[in-house]
Amino acid sequence: MWRRSLKLSGRGKDFVVEAGDGHPLLIQDGETEMRFMMLMIPGGYENAAPGTMPEPKAIETMMKYNEELQKAGVLLALEGLHPPSTGVRVSFASGKPVVTDGPFSEAKETIGGYWIIQVKSKEEAVEWAKRCPGSPNEVIELRKVIEMEDFSENVKMEAADLFTEIKARRAIS
Repeated sequence: MWRRSLKLSGRGKDFVVEAGDGHPLLIQDGETEMRFMMLMIPGGYENAAPGTMPEPKAIETMMKYNEELQKAGVLLALEGLHPPSTGVRVSFASGKPVVTDGPFSEAKETIGGYWIIQVKSKEEAVEWAKRCPGSPNEVIELRKVIEMEDFSENVKMEAADLFTEIKARRAIS
């Protein structure tokens, strides 16, 4: 069994990597943090034409909010998405993939963009979502990201085996 400390880039958090029996395990020292995806759901976006973009003032306001997230050290990723009229769906209802081009007439709500944040609690994630300068037709849905700790020990061991195998393949090639 070996043990090594490291810092996660840009977050200032201490982690310990332990490995025994060929299975690496990442353990965070101190407070546990969790990731949340904040999904922006703009009303009417499901019917937006290709090329539809937010107004410049809305973009400017949202950029300030994004900077707040970044300065607070909670922002991991963010992206805006083109309307579903430019999208493609791959469904598997028949057991085989079926490709359908957008727009999707059955869609009632669609995602216009997302943020991934890392915070200490669901309550903190909610507070960040409440600070978003969304317009009256927008909704933010918060979803906790499934972390490795959420799985059973058996799944964790299988994932560690796969990780070790992938790493070994990369070293060979």
